Amino acid sequence: MAVVPATQLRGHFCCRKNHSTGRHGKPIITPVPSTTRASITAYLDLRCPVPDGGLMLAPLRYGAFRYLAAGRLVNMLGNGVAPIALAFAVLDLTGSVRDLGLVVGARSLMTVLFVLFGGVVADRIPRRLVLVGSNVLGALTQAAVAALVLTGTATIPLLLALGAANGIVSALAQPASAAATPQTVPPELIQPANAIIRLGINAGMIGGAALGGLLVAAVGPGWGLAVDALTFAIAAMAFTGVRVAAPAATSTRTSIVADLREGWTEFTARTWVWVVVLGFMILNAALAGGVNVLGPAVADDTIGRSAWGVVLAAETAGMVVGGLIALRIRVRRLLLLGVACMFAESFLLLGLALAPTIVVLLAAGLAVGIAVEQFAVAWDTSIAQHIPADRLARVYSYDMLGSWVAIPLGQVAVGPVAAAIGTRDTLLILATLVVLAVLGMLASRDVRRLQAVAPARAADRAQAPSPDGGPDDDPATTPAESAARA
Repeated sequence: MAVVPATQLRGHFCCRKNHSTGRHGKPIITPVPSTTRASITAYLDLRCPVPDGGLMLAPLRYGAFRYLAAGRLVNMLGNGVAPIALAFAVLDLTGSVRDLGLVVGARSLMTVLFVLFGGVVADRIPRRLVLVGSNVLGALTQAAVAALVLTGTATIPLLLALGAANGIVSALAQPASAAATPQTVPPELIQPANAIIRLGINAGMIGGAALGGLLVAAVGPGWGLAVDALTFAIAAMAFTGVRVAAPAATSTRTSIVADLREGWTEFTARTWVWVVVLGFMILNAALAGGVNVLGPAVADDTIGRSAWGVVLAAETAGMVVGGLIALRIRVRRLLLLGVACMFAESFLLLGLALAPTIVVLLAAGLAVGIAVEQFAVAWDTSIAQHIPADRLARVYSYDMLGSWVAIPLGQVAVGPVAAAIGTRDTLLILATLVVLAVLGMLASRDVRRLQAVAPARAADRAQAPSPDGGPDDDPATTPAESAARA
């Protein structure tokens, strides 16, 4: 994979530093289009990329981005605890892998059914309102689950109902969360912004997975679920600071069906989008069944519950390493690199099937995490650079629908299949499906040839500043919302 030199990516003359001087050592002055302070500052921010080290951390200069990153970090801290706590809560309640598949499958099913509606909502009303409201509802539903488990009154029907409610909340939050990032930074900072978001998410997952394992082993799964409810509430407070422009499509004059049709047109217009989503439909179903359902059952019989939490934490630690790599990596075909890295997703399934020891699973989890992060940053960057901002949440909702639609099937079906043919053979079949899905994505010419937009070119696409406020909330240096990335 050819690496694009940094000098090619950031070819504009930088007005902030004296990199170019005249014959007598005086700086060559580049004309600025306006003499006003606001225009000068905006011109420098959008036309003069910062040095490589500064480029990596430049998104943190924007207040809205900092609040968004903080909220998502706290969300992921709770999300790292919740799957472990819920899995062992169900296993303690009935000891049935099938019941566990039903409970987690109910949540996933509701998320799939309502995610398109969530995309329409996020493109119609301010995304901050969606993020705050959905996290408040998430805190309430998870608090109810925790109370049931802690008081010993939990039943499978009650857990199914609350899981379904939490899935609806997730469907409302996910498109808004994904589509908010490009609104908080200038276009040339989208890739490092995505990488920083992912680093924060993974840092939260590391702590959450480790904490979840410790809580389950020490005081029981109910307290893990209570911690998850608390993190929802804290995230809601953080998201109140994500002040970004309302989407251009806030008008309610069009019907929901018309909005969905418009999003579908954007989604299907680019072959690389729907090919990758189709591949992840298979890949995610295999991983959801193998890692989320069979993984805890295998761990219970081999390495133990606390060790399984450490394995999941190692995977997230690999994501942190991968995020640091993604901050600096500059390749022309970013999506090709990301998709190719998905071969590593089979490692943890193979480890559970063939050698479920702590050493093997830790190594597999670390490798998987590094690889997954390359795809995550590549995908979010590609989507943000090539999809119009006012339709971005709806495209993300179709992406999520396609990627998640088979997850409930994988979670529900894996228990009966494992009972029929054995856990080991089931895990090997799932690993094979992962490899075939990646090969299918790479078979697409559009996936292989899509090129990332260099930061200098992305800056050229910048539109007028939004009312969010730029670095440190100074309205003179507002990130532009690129409304024409296609």
